[in-house]
Amino acid sequence: MLRTSGTSGHMEMIKPCPRFNANGIDCPALPDGIDKDYNENSPISSKGVALQPFCKYTTPWPSPAVTWTAGDTVTAQFNTFGSPHSGGHCEWSISYDGGQTFVVVHRELRHCFYDAENNLQTVYNFTLPADLPGSDNAIFAWSWVNAKGNREFYMNCADVVIKGSSDSYTGQQMTVLNYPGYPTVPEFLGNYETGIEYYNNATSITVYASSTSSYSSDPPPQSSSLSSPYR
Repeated sequence: MLRTSGTSGHMEMIKPCPRFNANGIDCPALPDGIDKDYNENSPISSKGVALQPFCKYTTPWPSPAVTWTAGDTVTAQFNTFGSPHSGGHCEWSISYDGGQTFVVVHRELRHCFYDAENNLQTVYNFTLPADLPGSDNAIFAWSWVNAKGNREFYMNCADVVIKGSSDSYTGQQMTVLNYPGYPTVPEFLGNYETGIEYYNNATSITVYASSTSSYSSDPPPQSSSLSSPYR
């Protein structure tokens, strides 16, 4: 099915509150010297140019945006006034190493931001894996490859606490497309299988429990490999 979309802004996650989002819900206090971002819905890359690093910001909130427990049903909420660009591929992932690697905990591929009746969907509820390890400094990320428009990659990140008793968790690594150094996929033009092979062939990684994280200004190592978006 060919999805349609308006021409207003883009989509942005507002809950849990991404770093410095001006439209976020239940946001922590801003770090000293940091201003609210009123353009959190902008892509981190567009037309082959990197506009911002992964997560948009590498400085974390001074306190977590939310505390979750492994196995919880959690909510990711988005603005209702942005353009869903005819859908596309969304992933929600968690990093335990300060944003160097992200393991996927949920996906909405092909028709992200649309429900089965073709209505705009801006709230997603899903269950975290019960065997996620704990961390006081986890990063919860939403990433999106839009179906229509300039070839872009979107990513918002919230700082979260995960309570869990497992030592490690193994899952697929977050897929990166349309970002310099990674594969580029064309507009879907009604073919919603576009780019699916990259998600199906994403590398399996194992993440470990952590109580501290070192936040880096550098994006994860780059690769154009089909089966491994990171080295």
